[in-house]
Amino acid sequence: MKDMSDTKTMILTVAERFDDRGDIMQLTLKGDGPLPLFTAGAHIDLLVETPEGPLWRQYSLAGNPADRDCYRLGILKDPESRGGSTALHRLVKTGEKVHVEGPRNHFPLATDATNTVLFGGGIGVTPMLAMAWELHDRDAPFTLHYATRSAERTAFLDQIEGLPFRANIVLHHDDGQGAEPLDLARDLPKAEAGTHVYVCGPQGFMDWVIGEAEKAGYPGKQIHREYFSADVDATGDSFEVYCEQSDLTVTVGPDETIAKVLAREGLKIEVKCEEGICGTCVTDVLEGEIDHRDQFLTEEEREDGDQICCCCSRAKGRLVLDI
Repeated sequence: MKDMSDTKTMILTVAERFDDRGDIMQLTLKGDGPLPLFTAGAHIDLLVETPEGPLWRQYSLAGNPADRDCYRLGILKDPESRGGSTALHRLVKTGEKVHVEGPRNHFPLATDATNTVLFGGGIGVTPMLAMAWELHDRDAPFTLHYATRSAERTAFLDQIEGLPFRANIVLHHDDGQGAEPLDLARDLPKAEAGTHVYVCGPQGFMDWVIGEAEKAGYPGKQIHREYFSADVDATGDSFEVYCEQSDLTVTVGPDETIAKVLAREGLKIEVKCEEGICGTCVTDVLEGEIDHRDQFLTEEEREDGDQICCCCSRAKGRLVLDI
């Protein structure tokens, strides 16, 4: 199971805000002293105040994991989001305090890799930059492919040009101006036992990279992914949920989620992303067949059949939860 151990809330200061290319806002967060350690691929949960109320949203850490002085984030102003990113772009200013939980890592680097290939699409480059730092410090072989629509939409470009591992980074622009578009027939290495592929970015970009890696013969355990958002259909037929510890039985309707129905009955499961990508609401299952709708659990964890993301996944029949 992935690391979900640190849920302590911190109050950090926005030491710097920089509005970068591609509608991406860079934030530098600092505390009163050294911040908790994180490993490459980790994210923090950031509390966002919106007109509809407070929301928790997850943002990957983009800085050097060896630097405990600050956390660095890149946040896309996404018009298709549910309000978190647009609220942050509108409201956050240098000097303000923000509530943070974590860091937590659902997307760690494989320690047994002999070669690592990183694919970042747009805002998906943020965890890849931290991974590149960690791999560089390990003196481990890697290549980072960073794909954007154009040079004018390429955030972090100023920092990238000065990085000590700049030679390991390949820029790709869809418009072909200044850098060739990403070509997986060329840029995805041959599948070998020690080569691991990591991908993060828009869902279409990720599905493309993952699909091509699978076609090339990469086994699932060598393809690593992290979704920033996901198109989740949480609807379906009604089903019954029995909570064993609480001795509570509920019916989840066609347009309801387990978490919302249980909350209505006074049994609250903590939920943050509501899209099945952060893992906050993962709950142990004692009996029943799960209809997984999340992007968080691995295929191996799904096959075990003993965990469910209650914010979006459903059941095929009666489900018994260990709560």
